[in-house]
Amino acid sequence: MCGIVAGRTVRPVGTYLVEALGRLEYRGYDSAGIATVDDAEQLLTIKTVDRVDDLGRQVALEPRLWRATHGIGHTRWATHGAVSVRNAHPHTDCHGRIAIVHNGVVANADALRAELVAGGHLLTSDVDSEVIAHLVETHLARHDLHTSVELTVNRLEGSWAIVVLDVRTGGLVAAAHQSPLVMARSSHGDFVASDISAIADWVDEFRVLEDGDVVQVSPVARWRRRGVPVLASELRPCTVQPGDLSLGRYPDFMSKEIDEQPAVAERVLDAWATGASGPDLWRSLALPPFRRVAVLGCGTSLNAGRAIAGILGRVGNVPHQEIIASEASDAVLEPGTLLIALSQSGETADVLRGLDALEPAGASVLAITNNEHSALGRRADAVMACHAGTEVGVAASKTFTAQLLTGACVAVSALVAHGRLDPFDAQRLTSDLKRVPELLSQALAASRRSVPPLVDGMTEARGFVFLGRGAATVFADEGALKLKELTYRWAESYPAGELKHGPLALVEEGTPVIVVGDQDDRLAASIAEVRARGGLVTQIGGPAADIPALGHSTDPYAVAGLPWCGPLESVVALQTLARELAVALGRDVDKPRNLAKSVTVE
Repeated sequence: MCGIVAGRTVRPVGTYLVEALGRLEYRGYDSAGIATVDDAEQLLTIKTVDRVDDLGRQVALEPRLWRATHGIGHTRWATHGAVSVRNAHPHTDCHGRIAIVHNGVVANADALRAELVAGGHLLTSDVDSEVIAHLVETHLARHDLHTSVELTVNRLEGSWAIVVLDVRTGGLVAAAHQSPLVMARSSHGDFVASDISAIADWVDEFRVLEDGDVVQVSPVARWRRRGVPVLASELRPCTVQPGDLSLGRYPDFMSKEIDEQPAVAERVLDAWATGASGPDLWRSLALPPFRRVAVLGCGTSLNAGRAIAGILGRVGNVPHQEIIASEASDAVLEPGTLLIALSQSGETADVLRGLDALEPAGASVLAITNNEHSALGRRADAVMACHAGTEVGVAASKTFTAQLLTGACVAVSALVAHGRLDPFDAQRLTSDLKRVPELLSQALAASRRSVPPLVDGMTEARGFVFLGRGAATVFADEGALKLKELTYRWAESYPAGELKHGPLALVEEGTPVIVVGDQDDRLAASIAEVRARGGLVTQIGGPAADIPALGHSTDPYAVAGLPWCGPLESVVALQTLARELAVALGRDVDKPRNLAKSVTVE
């Protein structure tokens, strides 16, 4: 959730730090700060509870930074302690020699704080991270910085990505455990970041810190893992494109990323669809046979997983279950289960802890993520990159489509390999999938025309109800989630058949009710029930619907939509509706309040 950047640079480091932190804004934050070594070899920290732009203005006006070449920076999303300058990172030791930035949670911070205070240390913030600076301070009297950081992390419980700056030597040391950090070197200098997108403009390749790594950031990095010298991790190419972090002609990243979905679908299908028409894709994953499937995720990724599980059930009659990652400790997996774990970042703490809880069951794990080199990718038995590209908007949009299509491809291939689907039928289904980019393009065009006039009548609504039936239910759930995230209005989603069993009590005169169609004739009765109570129905469906986003095709002989996948093109209409209403209400659609992109705390 928080963002880290650090560097030893050939040009003034302040410019690099501020620019990199700006690229991490999408992760969500409520304060930001940097620490550097000034001209007099003194520690200089600048913090703000405003945006990174404000931090940049302060940095530009500070002449002591104009020649500084060593520094660390951070964007904080509050977990321990209120949003304030004193709780913002970086944090320092008693004497201003050490500054640290930290992502994660120090679970034993209270005990460590009490120990440090008893030993005479003065802690000035409310956050758990500050204890790290003082622990390093206690070891520096007898050890170098690298060893001092190793000894410090040995005392910590929880999760961490840490970078420590020693003002006296200019040394930088990074450490990671269950929280992401990458390291890179180029002609610009040596860099550390929590996300490669922060430093992508300056590097061509990078290394990933594994759990237990403590690394000296220097031209010849000193790399240790759990106290043992090891070779540096393998170099990986940086695939972030300059345009990924640019708005171009768009007013916000949310609108850009909604529009990118046809292209994302093409990219996913280019990668996976060819092998999906037979058993080859499944066999390439080298996973054991399965009798049932469980999907594990949070939020939008869980909804994508539910849609994938629905495909396996409808097409191959495979039993399936969904597991909310934060509640995985209560889940029971039967023998022969394939566990599909989904996470946009691959660093979602709840998903990783969910895997911990489920590990004793012995299920094979397939990860579907936008970052195959992530913690989730490294822990899974097999990993599939969903090829969404960089997603800056905090509320997921194109990653839902990418995860769903990736899962659909492997589902079809697995069903062929397990004898649950005839190869001829698999060919037909993969041909269906190749129509998805066009279906999404048609849905986008219809949504752009239809949604803005509808939003005018919704701005005063206190709450919304979303309905779907069968395969459409999970899309209604995703639509309600997106509207909540972006507009801050209540939105509840239900299977349409459940309306009369309680949710109908929510409907009164003027209540907006969004209905996702799926060619089920029974929806008409549910719509009539809503209208009889004065609810304002908006249908997402075929040509006669309020938002005619489903089943359009330029091929007059093509069957409308992909019923076996569910109304997947409805997602762009639902996202467009949420975004347009949020804009009308004056919300920041790229950075919804209280939310973060990569949720690395439980």
